Amino acid sequence: MGFGALAMAFVLLLVGQTPSPPALVLTATSRSVQPGELVVLTVTTTGEVATLRARAFERSMLSYRVDARTWTVLVGIDLDVKPGKYMVTLEAGPAARIERGTQELVVTAKSFPTRTLKVDEAFVNPPASAQKRIADEAAEIARCWSAATPEKLWTAGFVRPVSQPANSAFGTRSIFNGQPRSAHSGADFLSPAGTPVASPGGGRVVLAKDLYFSGNTVIVDHGAGVFSMLAHLSAINVEPGTVLAAGDIVGRVGATGRVTGPHLHWTVRVNGARVDPLALLALLGK
Repeated sequence: MGFGALAMAFVLLLVGQTPSPPALVLTATSRSVQPGELVVLTVTTTGEVATLRARAFERSMLSYRVDARTWTVLVGIDLDVKPGKYMVTLEAGPAARIERGTQELVVTAKSFPTRTLKVDEAFVNPPASAQKRIADEAAEIARCWSAATPEKLWTAGFVRPVSQPANSAFGTRSIFNGQPRSAHSGADFLSPAGTPVASPGGGRVVLAKDLYFSGNTVIVDHGAGVFSMLAHLSAINVEPGTVLAAGDIVGRVGATGRVTGPHLHWTVRVNGARVDPLALLALLGK
């Protein structure tokens, strides 16, 4: 667990059951409960559990087993989630006896920085000739996000893909030539061109190709709803289907795609939500 993480323990008392012993005990750990953050839910039961299903923010959450009585659910709070109260619902069983519970998450507001930049017009409005390619690639990336491997594929904690610190804040809102753009959904690392880029965790490569916006790009499915996208590479060392361990080299830092200089862009998706990669390192890092 990273420094500064907050831990909260809740007991889920199920309707129609006596309060002792509790059927499910839920521990929620996070840096904060805000947009772009990760909440690690640990569910402990009094009996052996064969399955655990969870749902939050109107999305299903994949879970993974720690042992016969303990499961983990990773809940990503997307950048666009508004402040308010949200319910996490859980169903645990064997099928013959399903235990159900709910837990409230109170999401608080978070302010993200805004930057105003003057850039070449070609970086703001792609030409009409590129629109089909852009749409096709967006659909391909969306298919990757939606086809998560249910099982957890990493065995050790997550690691930094490069040694340099992040220099561009997750969630930053950009205005290019007076035109607002989508929030920055990853972390940028100002690493020298040619720096080896490591896989942040174990997993399987599901995309490795040149894309219009992100250049040479690798997407790694870490399982249990967690993905990494590593972008703007000068070279790619893997291909779809490659099985990785944390620290395996997937490529090298470059300046491909729609960028003005060499750096690494690292995006993390957790159960469909855009999550700050530094939150992943803080909570599930080595």
